[in-house]
Amino acid sequence: MATTAEQLATLVSSVTGAPLPVGLRAWDGSAVPAGWRAGVAAGATPVPPADAAPPTVVVSNRRALRRMLWSPGELGAAEAYLAGDLQVEGDLAGGLSAVWRAHQGGTGGHGVRVRDYPRLLGAAARLGAVGPRPAPPGQGQRTGRARLSGRRHTRARDRAAIAYHYDLSNEFYEFLLDSSMAYSCAYYAQAPADPAAAAAALPSAQKAKLDLICRKLGLHEGAKHLDIGCGWGSLICHAAEHYGTVSTGVTLSKQQHEYVTRRVAAAGLQDRVTVRLSDYRDLALSVDDQGAYDAVSTIEMGEHVGEAEYPEFARILATMVRPGGRVLVQQMSRGTFGPNTTAGGGAFIETYIAPDMHMKPLATTAGLLAGAGLEVRDVHALREHYTWTAQAWLEVLETHWDEAVALIGEVGARVWRLYLAGGALAFAENRMGVDQILAVRPDPDGESDLPPTRLGWEPAA
Repeated sequence: MATTAEQLATLVSSVTGAPLPVGLRAWDGSAVPAGWRAGVAAGATPVPPADAAPPTVVVSNRRALRRMLWSPGELGAAEAYLAGDLQVEGDLAGGLSAVWRAHQGGTGGHGVRVRDYPRLLGAAARLGAVGPRPAPPGQGQRTGRARLSGRRHTRARDRAAIAYHYDLSNEFYEFLLDSSMAYSCAYYAQAPADPAAAAAALPSAQKAKLDLICRKLGLHEGAKHLDIGCGWGSLICHAAEHYGTVSTGVTLSKQQHEYVTRRVAAAGLQDRVTVRLSDYRDLALSVDDQGAYDAVSTIEMGEHVGEAEYPEFARILATMVRPGGRVLVQQMSRGTFGPNTTAGGGAFIETYIAPDMHMKPLATTAGLLAGAGLEVRDVHALREHYTWTAQAWLEVLETHWDEAVALIGEVGARVWRLYLAGGALAFAENRMGVDQILAVRPDPDGESDLPPTRLGWEPAA
């Protein structure tokens, strides 16, 4: 008779159409190695080649199966992990990568189909896993499931979505990020050797990113600069302090607004930096703002703008900058073909990290900017840099795990571990990208005032 672990492995292989990509151990202690497949003699199954032993997934109890039965796919497995019903021994990122490859490249894998439910339900019943839906992990806590209501991308719902993610805790983001408080892809001078090296180099890489943006925008003493979605003020404070700008930041997060206000006062930048607690759409209502800025930036904020709303967002970018002025958009993207075309962040991210997130292909974004009247002049892909950035944040989390748990709880820390490990993989495996798009509002005389080569944009050594 098949052991519990063999029954579980058979279920996994029937869905992926491939041998088990990781080791598996069940709640009764039974186990099977990576590469196991039903019907193959013990000891004859090849183990996938790897630099290190494949990770082992531990199904700690039957409740893990119930979660995956009630929420088939990514969300059920993620919630089992968040609740501690499912554990990973070894490299979490390696385990995620192996499962993803098996699901995408399996011979005959098809995911869970409606007609599979009777078979899966029968198998779950034999394992004693059938029962009522388990409560979501972290229920009633700040890091539990996002609960939004109303139509997507109304002002009220956008405000709730931003608050869910960015108002988690200023103290937590201070813990996770470097002193710049830049919560976006950094710009590394060279590829780090490992996550520890990525974390050590993160402060200089974030400074290099801020300098790169300022140089691309041509910021200088007295230049008027608008940053839409300013986060914790990293760019507006850096631009004012090091380039002499008069910068205005816009955020929809109350905690970010309070943080930036204190930060500006502490740095003595009140005469150069202003931060507004406002929806980006309010900018279109102010006649005084239209065409008033020499440069406009928006750093990883466009992902929170819906598909139907993005043309208006692009029009606002174009309207705020003066003729001849520059606009820089740094934004994550999805591909146009294959398994990486999902516009959102996936069930887990949209439920526990960034609800209503929307990513589009790079070409689509560039077309929308052009459609708003901007001339796209340069596109700079930074995909690998986000792998290193996410690895750096994950290294901080893992190295100071107890502190993270004290700040946001065990479930919250697991949410961020899964988010950062999965995010690093998505960029490394080209399932997500991130790009800087530099555009200019056309001048009547056709002048762009751009340097003749990219060398004029590179940060000083």
